[in-house]
Amino acid sequence: MIRPEAKAQIIRWREVLAGALALVLGAWWLIGNSQLLLLPGGALVAAGAALIWIGIQRARFRGEGQGPGSVDVDEGQITYYGPLTGGAVAVREITSVTLDPGLYPPHWRLREGRAPELLIPVNAEGAERLFDAFATLPGLRMEQALAALKSTGKQPIVIWQRDVSISAQTTLH
Repeated sequence: MIRPEAKAQIIRWREVLAGALALVLGAWWLIGNSQLLLLPGGALVAAGAALIWIGIQRARFRGEGQGPGSVDVDEGQITYYGPLTGGAVAVREITSVTLDPGLYPPHWRLREGRAPELLIPVNAEGAERLFDAFATLPGLRMEQALAALKSTGKQPIVIWQRDVSISAQTTLH
């Protein structure tokens, strides 16, 4: 019944749609006659607004998922299964995240210590799972990653780099 293009857009923006629904329901409860629903209505409006904000970021991060290979994020480990290359990195051990728009398609470059970089196409199947993995990195700003995805330059853009002094302290204890 629904065209595939429309279905893909609904799936891409699903958090925003759910947040809008929650916001409208909460607002309806707030303006209703019942004083009993004021507190839940206010909470629902706040939760809906937060879900809209996060949903917009996630939707901007998601690609079509039609690129080469597949990404899996499980128990703190990012694994890429590619047609020619692949590998895995532990999220806790990542030392830098770089977006390389000079490659076609653009690739995420994940560095883990002295190990070879893991290259993941931004449009690989399951690449949207990287959003949650990147969000756990201390000090990484998702807005910077989203802006880099929209940039038209061809130079690699460092999105995040681990502070060496913090890394040295954690290995001492």
